[in-house]
Amino acid sequence: MSLEFPTITSTPIPALAGIGLRSHHFREILAENPSVAWMETHPENYFGDGGAPLHILEQIRSRYPLSFHGVGLSLGSTDPIEHAHLHKLKALIDRFEPAFVSEHLSWSSVGGRFLNDLLPLPYTPESLDHLCSRIAAVQEVLRRPLLIENITRYLTWRDSPIPEGEFMAEVARKTGCGILLDINNVYVNAINFHLDPLEFLKVIPAHAVWEIHLAGFDRFGRRLIDTHGQAVHLEVWNLYEWAINHLGPRPTLIEWDTNLPALHVLVEQAAHADAILEGCHVTAS
Repeated sequence: MSLEFPTITSTPIPALAGIGLRSHHFREILAENPSVAWMETHPENYFGDGGAPLHILEQIRSRYPLSFHGVGLSLGSTDPIEHAHLHKLKALIDRFEPAFVSEHLSWSSVGGRFLNDLLPLPYTPESLDHLCSRIAAVQEVLRRPLLIENITRYLTWRDSPIPEGEFMAEVARKTGCGILLDINNVYVNAINFHLDPLEFLKVIPAHAVWEIHLAGFDRFGRRLIDTHGQAVHLEVWNLYEWAINHLGPRPTLIEWDTNLPALHVLVEQAAHADAILEGCHVTAS
């Protein structure tokens, strides 16, 4: 069942392109105020009680809307939700008022041990109920809806009868959460598992998609790996354009985490996304 939340008072994010905020670019961003609409960061990097990172984030928050993209809640795990982590996240949200708070449809821990990866769930009715109960519990503490992101995967479960897109749509319907639609992840999974990416996109409810991610992949033999280490590929741009013309314009992030380029490269990638958004003739749902 969907929960009712109070109105979020954070600065809204327009249906324009933003960039990932990384420490590598802190000084340049503060000096140049790059022409992007918003920025997204990993909240876990700011869980400390003080210091330079929080001070810098305060300065950037005064200039740009923010989105928080979490990596540590391990929503699909059977381990108990780590309440210390959750309450640090809540305190950071209260302080910076990000427009969006997102996490991944994945698990990362077992028996109290964390793995440095986002691992796929089997798409079963049992997994669906378990994940929805965990998302509802987190949303109750945060007093706001989460956005849940589709991940890349490099294996699939034998017992996984629900198609991934339908699984995500049902999670959103049951919990009232939003969807962070990662177009690169859709493409990578489609190539690696010989799927039609449009079949995934067509079953995702447009009203539930609040944010989109774009990133680069690397090719190792016949496999694509979601490395976030280079520019967005042409095939992903094409799929993004199809998605935007299907869903309507959405806030779109250029996600680049390894082999970080100069800041102007990220800004140029964001400008490319903005051009596609501007050319869309579909009204946002």
